[in-house]
Amino acid sequence: MHNKTIKELSALLQAKQVSSVELTRHFLDRIAGSGHNAFLHVDPALSLAQAAAADTRIAEGSAGPLTGVPIAHKDIFVTRDWRTTAGSKMLANYVSPFDATVVERFNAAGMVTLGKVNCDEFAMGSANENSAFGPVKNPWDALAVPGGSSGGSAAAIAARLAPAATATDTGGSIRQPAAFCGVTGIKPTYGRVSRFGMIAFASSLDQGGPMAQTAEDCALLLNEMVGHDTRDSTSLTPEQGNLHEDFARDLDKPLNGLRIGVPSEYFGEGLAADVEAAVRAALEQFVKLGATLVDISLPKTALSIPTYYIIAPAEASSNLSRFDGVRYGHRASEYKDLADMYKKTRAEGFGREVQRRIMVGTYVLCHGYYDAYYVQAQKIRRLIADDFQAAFADKCDVIMGPVAPTVAWDAGSKTNDPVANYLADIFTLSTSLAGLPGMSIPCGFGQGEKNEKRPVGLQIIGNYFSEAKLLNVAHQYQLATDWHQRAPAGV
Repeated sequence: MHNKTIKELSALLQAKQVSSVELTRHFLDRIAGSGHNAFLHVDPALSLAQAAAADTRIAEGSAGPLTGVPIAHKDIFVTRDWRTTAGSKMLANYVSPFDATVVERFNAAGMVTLGKVNCDEFAMGSANENSAFGPVKNPWDALAVPGGSSGGSAAAIAARLAPAATATDTGGSIRQPAAFCGVTGIKPTYGRVSRFGMIAFASSLDQGGPMAQTAEDCALLLNEMVGHDTRDSTSLTPEQGNLHEDFARDLDKPLNGLRIGVPSEYFGEGLAADVEAAVRAALEQFVKLGATLVDISLPKTALSIPTYYIIAPAEASSNLSRFDGVRYGHRASEYKDLADMYKKTRAEGFGREVQRRIMVGTYVLCHGYYDAYYVQAQKIRRLIADDFQAAFADKCDVIMGPVAPTVAWDAGSKTNDPVANYLADIFTLSTSLAGLPGMSIPCGFGQGEKNEKRPVGLQIIGNYFSEAKLLNVAHQYQLATDWHQRAPAGV
């Protein structure tokens, strides 16, 4: 049952061949026996109550396509009944009085929450080693990182602990863990999915999206996630193009005539040979499906790292100033005065990586450095977006390349080298800075440091509001290959 896709599970539920209660119990049992540290909070009574309500809807004939299907939520989305920690000691026991819009919409669709999944603290990291509650283990290899910050979501899908999971992508945090864990994930156009109730890291970059086994499943999930939200000031309106649509409508379209842009900057120095081989093989498969490869250039790609690591920390510095021990969250037990309480609370509550980014962000926003760093980074951000528009204008329909330069690295191997962690985001950051949709699909395997088999992800990037096209391209590839069906040993 746990190896079935969302579409298959939905059909079984609608045909009453399995109940949502039975399905939910099955996944809860798997979670209880898992050693991946993917889940931070599970409450079987709450989950089973939702499942029973879903079964009632199915019996009454008022169910939708996702009713009764279990889902896990990244612990960055606030939930009314489950704890929301953002992977931080600062919010260790926080329970929100309301649901995030994304959670609210899935609840309305009748999905069953299995629990909250682990993530890098406040979504800051590329390895899921920054959680205050311990790292997540990659189901393919316990020695490897699962990627971050949505490593708990990706690991839960890969280990078949959940058929669906929510995730967030600020600089690649859906695509990179999806690649490292061999699952499918999509980051929509910035502003298509509401950020209301998503604990903010970098407000101009954060975007929610789904993870699942297949592109078809992601389309079904995205159908519920997308839509304008008046409670989110960054939410795009229907007039701006953020329309309710069926993202599965084009899945079966053939790829004849599709122009695939292949950026030279994505295949240069630093790209591991095994990753390149898997990605090149995937590109050749698309040629067999009727597509044409077009050489393109995205010349500002190398600038995405310094640009991102100025803008994102600056916004994080502002967003995380609210965690001061006064209103909610952790508070130091001993302090002399208000200023001392602030200092001790934040020193105790925030981990090293969060503290590092707050300090960097505060620095670049200081008088005398704002114009020199932050303003210049925003100008380069526009140039990065212009590179993509030049490519989409007359050269290609989608862009493809690797998600990361290497397969998942060994846990702990980059802990003391933050720059090495940051460099691993080279192929995903520019898409986020431009606000474009992008996704990762499994396309093969590479080798770990001891010749372990570790997944490789293919990145597919589209122009604004082209999610249906990306899902069509990914689905056709998955019909022709079986990489997305591979599961770790013992699953």
